[in-house]
This record gives sequence, structure tokens and C-alpha cells, in this order.
Amino acid sequence: MTPPVFGHGHLRLYILSLLAERPQHGYELIQSLEQRFGGTYTPSAGTIYPRLAKLEEDGLVTKIADGRKTVYEITDAGRAELASREGELDGIEDELTDSVRRLADEVRNSVNAAMKTLRADLASAARDARSETRASTTSTATTEGTEGTESAEAPETAAGESGPSGVKTTALGAREALRDAEFALTEFRHEVRTELRGRTARGELTAETVADLRSRLDEVRRTL
Repeated sequence: MTPPVFGHGHLRLYILSLLAERPQHGYELIQSLEQRFGGTYTPSAGTIYPRLAKLEEDGLVTKIADGRKTVYEITDAGRAELASREGELDGIEDELTDSVRRLADEVRNSVNAAMKTLRADLASAARDARSETRASTTSTATTEGTEGTESAEAPETAAGESGPSGVKTTALGAREALRDAEFALTEFRHEVRTELRGRTARGELTAETVADLRSRLDEVRRTL
């Protein structure tokens, strides 16, 4: 089980420290935390807003309407709270550094595992293609070998086109296809991950969306 990113009560204090830097609305706080974690952790709206409400209830922050947005600003009481817990905040910064490293390792391992699986699937597909090519070549040569003298020259031409050189061409094409597929996968992961983070930040990511994504990915994998 992956340990929590923040210890008990630490996220609340860290949000207060971010508001001490400048007033922010909820989505800006989510983005600030994502940046601090190098994109490896993005808290949900359901994680941030209840803590903001508690900070306001305790008189540590205040909120003002800015158009459609609600901007939160630290109060004097909030600054006093930060000053009294400065040592604890330093410890949270150390924990954050460790969490970033841990999450980065997990992301790296996940990507590596996905790439290994894709390479194995594509390599298997390439082997199947080569096997089909060899089988087709053998079948053609056998059939033409049983025909009369007039068609005896045809197998040599056919073998030249679909024999060993044809297999090499197929293998070369498979390697190029593998490189293209790996690039497409990397680009796809980046775009989808960005979209998922955006939806999470807006509180729009649902279990149904994730289930649909898994189903579509399984469908794509079955077609490889």
C-alpha cells in the first residue's frame, strides 16, 4: 500500500503556508501543490475545499468573491499559527521532498512496465507476421513447382519477391512500426494524463470515466 503523501493535519498547515505566499482560489491551490510535486501528485477538489472551510471556520483564512471565483487569504491569526509551528512546517517540507521522490519512482516503474508490455505485444505481432510470410512463400513455391514446364520459371521470380528478402523487409517494417508505436504511446499517455489531472482538479473525474478508459484500452490492446 502506498503511504499517504501528507501526515495527519500536515496538508492543512501546508495550505496555510501557500496562502501566506499570496491569496489563491481553490483551483490555484491545487495547481500550486501539483507544481510542488513536479506533477506526480494532484489533490482533488474534495481534498482541498473541506480543509479551506475548516481553516476559515478557525479564523485562519478569510474568503472574498472575485467574479465567479472565491479567493482565500490568510488572516493575522493564520500567520501567527504558521509562526508558532515553523519547525513543524520545516519537517513537512522534508516529507514533501521524500514524497516527490517516492511518487516519481512509482510513476517511472509504471511507465517502464507499460512500455515492456507494449514491446512484448508488438514483438509477438512481428513474429506472427514473419511466420505468415514464410508460410505463404512456402505454399506458393510448392504449388508452382507442380505446374508444367511453361510455368516453371515463375517460382524463381516469386521467391525473389516474397522469399528471404521479403522476410527482411517485413522485419524492418516491424521495427519501424515498433518505434512509431512507442512514440504514439508516450504521446498518448502525456495527453491523457494531462486531461485526467485537469478533470481531477475540476472535480469532474468519476469512477465511470476511469472504468470506460480501462475498457477502451483493453479493447485497443485486443486489436494489436
